Parts: sequence; C-alpha cells; structure tokens
Amino acid sequence: MKMKTINSAFMTMTAAALLFSSMTVYASETDDRIELSAKKSYVFKTFLSGDDIKIQSKDGAVTLTGLVLEESHKSLASETVAGVPGVKSVDNRLELKDAPSATNADRWLSAKVKTTLLLHRSVSASKSEVEVKDGIVTLRGEAASQAQKELTTEYAKDVEGVKEVKNEIKVVNSGKSTKTTVGETIDDASITSQVKMSLLFHRSTSALKTKIVTNKGVVTLDGKARNAAEKELVTKLANDINGVQSVMNRMTIE
Repeated sequence: MKMKTINSAFMTMTAAALLFSSMTVYASETDDRIELSAKKSYVFKTFLSGDDIKIQSKDGAVTLTGLVLEESHKSLASETVAGVPGVKSVDNRLELKDAPSATNADRWLSAKVKTTLLLHRSVSASKSEVEVKDGIVTLRGEAASQAQKELTTEYAKDVEGVKEVKNEIKVVNSGKSTKTTVGETIDDASITSQVKMSLLFHRSTSALKTKIVTNKGVVTLDGKARNAAEKELVTKLANDINGVQSVMNRMTIE
C-alpha cells in the first residue's frame, strides 16, 4: 500500500513536471513569435527602420527599450506591438535620441507632418519636402494632380500645432488619375497603429476616443462622434491609411 502511494505521488510529480515543461516551451515559443512578428511588421520595417528598438517578451508581457529618432515613433512602436496576437501588455521604455526643446519645436512639428503624410496613401509623401519655421509649414516637391496637392495641404494644415501651410508643390502629369487603390497586404497590427496615430495627429479627430480593430485589412471603428461630419472624416482618414481594405464605422453620434 505504501509502495502504491509512493508510485502514485511520483507519477503525479512527473506529470506535473512534464506539464510545466511543455507550458514553459509553449510560452517561450509564443514570446519568440511575438518578438519576430513585431520586428517583421510593416510599421517596424517602414517607419521605424532607422530606430534602435529592442523587443523583449516574457509570457506575453513586452518591454520596449532603445532609442528612437522621433517622439511619434514611441507611440507607433507601442501601438503596433500591442496589436500583435498574444501580447498581454506593453511597457514602453523607449527614449528619444535627442530630447526636444523650445528651440527645436519646429523640428518636431516637421516630423509630425512628415509622419502624417507617410500614413496616408493618397498623398505622395516620398516626393514631398516639409520645412517648418515658427509653426508655419512650407511644402515642396511633386504631386500627380491638383487634387493630390490640395489633399496634402489639407492633411498638413490639420496637424496639431501647425499655424499655416504654404504649398509650393508642383503638379506633374496632372491628367493622371489619383484614385486611391486597394492597399497592399499589410499586417493588421500595423494598420491599427497607423489609424490610431492618424486620428491622434489630426486636430479634428485628436480628442476622439475611438476603438479600432483590424481583421485582414478590414478596419472596424467604435466610439462617439460629435456630429455626422466628424464621423465621416474619421472614415475618410481611416480609408486612406496604408493597407486598409475597407472601413466599417460603427461610431455613434452624440
């Protein structure tokens, strides 16, 4: 009887040890997948490629450390990682390579305008130059149409902190259609973070509390809008984000 009790206890301990071992291996594999998925995401490969960001996951709790070039990159990194499947929390310890000061406020505003243009696929951010002095933004470069040039002005003017926009962009190939095409295949976490940053940067939508969920490129928006025009603007901004296939706006009007 005593031998049976000992054998039973031994088997229980062995089973528990095997279970713990398998759980540890599973957790480790999940953490590895989280770290790899974040590094391979569209946002990290496109917007954050020049930053020194270290991603460490332990049981789904992710810690971000390192240096970034722009303030907006801290939020982009955090929001993107938060959207990776399996992530339970994000501890954002990222720091700016050069801390902002009153003397370089224009530099940070310039970075915010550039990021805003990069988020939207209907404007030619790669062919646009942004210069800021005392809150006044000057845009130079090329646009494929007058409509694209005007949209660039609209997006830049709506960035929080911008006082005025001088658009010196030249229109080339003005007869070419600038209709927005279906976005390339981009991971859902990157799409969600881009939509969040876009709504945050635009002063017309920055105060809105919007829940954003992306599934296979389809963005679903929940929250409250002050009026129909505001709800329509949110849909417009989200639809123009890189990778978005379609938008379902379920926001209610207060």
